[in-house]
Amino acid sequence: MLLAFDSLTGNVRRFVGGVQAALPECPLDAQPVQAAEPQGDFVLFTYTFGTGQIPASTAKFLEQHGERLRGVVSSGSFHWGDNFGRAGDLIAARYGVPLIAKINKGGTAKDRETVAAWLREWDQEQTQA
Repeated sequence: MLLAFDSLTGNVRRFVGGVQAALPECPLDAQPVQAAEPQGDFVLFTYTFGTGQIPASTAKFLEQHGERLRGVVSSGSFHWGDNFGRAGDLIAARYGVPLIAKINKGGTAKDRETVAAWLREWDQEQTQA
């Protein structure tokens, strides 16, 4: 499973690294959307831009590879109220995939475990299929 990420401040990149560290048993490749060329399914980690928009770099990546998207994690700030992590809401609705988590800035250990649990479950389902 590829973990494709778009990180403006480094928070999303660090969160992805934490998820990888939480799953040493799973072969998870992580690549920035600017360089990623998914050959299979992927989970997208991105941030929310402006007043709740999808970053242009994320939108461009999804236009090219969205058919392989299996879930999304979005970052934002609690200070943005209803727009907190809104990019994830928009992407999940547009591509019909689950919003795995919304994380405040760089996320917490609980956030990393939530995402890791989703990835473990997804991996088990794929193995049994």
